Amino acid sequence: MKTLIAAAGLSLVASVALADDHMAPMVEAMDQDVSNGVVSATKVVAPENGWLVVHRTDAEMAPGPVVGYAPLRVGETMDVAAILQEDVMPGDMLMLMVHSEEGGMTTGMFEYTLGATEDGPIKPGGDLVMSVITAE
Repeated sequence: MKTLIAAAGLSLVASVALADDHMAPMVEAMDQDVSNGVVSATKVVAPENGWLVVHRTDAEMAPGPVVGYAPLRVGETMDVAAILQEDVMPGDMLMLMVHSEEGGMTTGMFEYTLGATEDGPIKPGGDLVMSVITAE
């Protein structure tokens, strides 16, 4: 009986781990007031440790300069808050994007600059993992 219970427990742990491994990378966020100097994603799923990076953007939807970032751990993380390093005005569009920790010189230090490969954006299937919001 103990063996059966142990096997069932291992099966459950393996199923949870398998489900985590197959969660699609994503950023869930909505328009929000950023007058407190913080922008938040409701939920982020990252395939590896990395960063939630806040880029300026516009109607063209191209990622622009970085205005904030926050560390991410692999898997699902709820309520990820990034402190803004520049003023963001109501009506400004922000792109919240998942970046990797790969390619930099120092683990745990955000090293990306626009167009660089250090700590650059992840692109599963060639697509950026991001969500665009408007500051209120």
